[in-house]
Amino acid sequence: MVQQASGLEQVALALGTLGMALGTVAFVAMGRGEQDEHKRRFYVVTTLVSGIATVAYLLMFLGIGVAQVRIPGEMVLRIYWMRYVDWLLTTPLLLFDLALLAGADRETLYRLVGLDVAMVVVGAAAAVSPVGQTIRLALWVVSSAFFVALLYVLANQLSQQAARRSGEVAALFSTLRNLVIVLWTAYPIVWIVGTEGTIGLISLGVETAAFMVLDLSAKVGFGFILLRSRGVLDEVSASAAGATAD
Repeated sequence: MVQQASGLEQVALALGTLGMALGTVAFVAMGRGEQDEHKRRFYVVTTLVSGIATVAYLLMFLGIGVAQVRIPGEMVLRIYWMRYVDWLLTTPLLLFDLALLAGADRETLYRLVGLDVAMVVVGAAAAVSPVGQTIRLALWVVSSAFFVALLYVLANQLSQQAARRSGEVAALFSTLRNLVIVLWTAYPIVWIVGTEGTIGLISLGVETAAFMVLDLSAKVGFGFILLRSRGVLDEVSASAAGATAD
């Protein structure tokens, strides 16, 4: 039987559910009545991100998507594996938003998504595998290596393509790219100092709250910054329409 969540865990998961749900409702309202198919992609993708996260947080709040993993030394870890399902689905969508904004080619997008999926899958393996600390930390290093490679593509190839856009589009891309870099870098740090890395410098309740704040910032915060920039989205849409016509 899975242990009951602590009070802090439940509060964090409840706030995560509420925040993601409110973000989803807001994004639906912001995109309501949008007819332009190119702009509609941004609204659909961004709404999907927060919508998927809403479901994931609600399930975790209800005690679904959590398991106990026994590792050598008789240590039992409480793992929210639903969190990794959320990340596996939503982080590629966030990268897709950035790629649309930058006017990225498919090769760059596929490279980003491939590295992202590898990062999340290896990270999930590190969390849910009944292995000792050494192997868990080794898997964390591998996952982090995929993340560093992702950052390289994001900061170089994708940024170079975005630089060809107009000043306002390039500026918005830079803002969102920097937000992603800063927030996503915090995830492996929280993981390694928390319970999943077995170091346990912070409790599971604090770890859950930290991931909740990061998730809300990286998903809902990202979405508001993107979707409120209607003039930039108009420009991106016009550019995409012109490219399609050519």
